[in-house]
Amino acid sequence: MGSPQKPTLPLIDVGSLLSGAPSSLSVSSCANEIDSACRESGFFRITNHGVSTDLRQRLDKLSREFFALDNAEKSKCAMPLAGSAWRGWFGVGDELTSGVPDRKEGLYIGQQLLAGDPRVIAQTPLHGANLYPQVPAELGACADEWFAAMQHLGAALMRGVALGLQMPADWFARTIAREPTCLFRIFHYPPIDILRVPQDGISEWGVAEHTDYGLLTILAQDDCGGLQVKMPGTATSGGVSSAIDRDDIWLDVPAEPDVFVVNIGDMLDRLTLGRYRSTAHRVKNSSGRERMSYPFFIDPSWDAVVAPLPLDGTPPSDDASRRWDGTSVQAWTGTYGDYLTAKVSKVFPALFDALK
Repeated sequence: MGSPQKPTLPLIDVGSLLSGAPSSLSVSSCANEIDSACRESGFFRITNHGVSTDLRQRLDKLSREFFALDNAEKSKCAMPLAGSAWRGWFGVGDELTSGVPDRKEGLYIGQQLLAGDPRVIAQTPLHGANLYPQVPAELGACADEWFAAMQHLGAALMRGVALGLQMPADWFARTIAREPTCLFRIFHYPPIDILRVPQDGISEWGVAEHTDYGLLTILAQDDCGGLQVKMPGTATSGGVSSAIDRDDIWLDVPAEPDVFVVNIGDMLDRLTLGRYRSTAHRVKNSSGRERMSYPFFIDPSWDAVVAPLPLDGTPPSDDASRRWDGTSVQAWTGTYGDYLTAKVSKVFPALFDALK
């Protein structure tokens, strides 16, 4: 017998979701593929997504120009300057995963809101104006263009998810994501300097094991690689695989700049009672080069209360036992804004404390 075949992430052509009627056979087929991927791994890759290579390359070029600047220049748009909006630049080691500094820096970007918006006046966390760099001057406009393209693609993917769950295509747009909380990040992962790990107090991981918080994440990345997804292994005791007796596998995700990676978040896990599982993943830049990635998060409306759907099957009695951090998304109560604020406060504790 040969060695067992390594798992791979499915590749799905999503062009029909962008152009076809919800009742068409091509859209139905695409929705079924998404449903299967969400059940099996919570991750999939997409092609024919409608986002131009030119836009991606412009964003990559301008982002690299910004992160090549010295910290004094980058700090002119540092996150503390944005107050409760939590927008702008953070340095290497400023963001934490499980209390450990990440080996990456980045720009936090969100929906652009004017000063007179009621959410801004109320100092609602993560709501406000974007704090874009002065250099390069074109980066802000390019990021806004990318943001709009991701919103369009994200809405199409959410229609596919709804159809895969045997619900109307516009279910999310009519319910928990009428005004989706959309967040965009530009991440720069410097090469690991083996001589400085761990002496500088920063993890070797660009971001350690974690799950995403919301509904869907769309990731564009360069060709450096480094993203790993935790795939369920086979049972080691001869019985049904469980979090205790199985050997999980860390799968290296192909680095394909024009193929986007999509994964589900905690709220879609909660909504489906674990039928769709938010899967743990992590990043380490071992390429010896500057790694760039561009995750876009599509989350529920800020004030949405995400209640499980009436799906067939028995809900898991203890989803905490299978999760990376030992916490339960099924046990959570409150709005999505509460959930996200609690999570981000652990990622940037010093920034959160300064706003109290």
